Amino acid sequence: MTTDRPPGHEHRARVDLPDWMRHPTPKRRTPARYVDDLIEAWPALRAARRAVWHWRGRRRWSQSHPNIVAVLSFVVAAILGTALLTGTYYLLALAASGGY
Repeated sequence: MTTDRPPGHEHRARVDLPDWMRHPTPKRRTPARYVDDLIEAWPALRAARRAVWHWRGRRRWSQSHPNIVAVLSFVVAAILGTALLTGTYYLLALAASGGY
């Protein structure tokens, strides 16, 4: 007796992965990871971190205050852009006058 259903999942042969995929290199030790390990090693710092997380509800400040972050980001970008343009014009004027 045959059914109209397609055959079930067929087992595929095992794929031999290269060694670099089976045993990847360990993650880089960045300064942030060193600080994180330091905080986790000291019980008082770990408790303080967890208290801050609990106090903020485990949300980023930018998620709880998006409008303030948007305005501050715009102001910082405008100040940096103006400083870069002013510095570029200053160096261009200095080079054009021969003083550079």
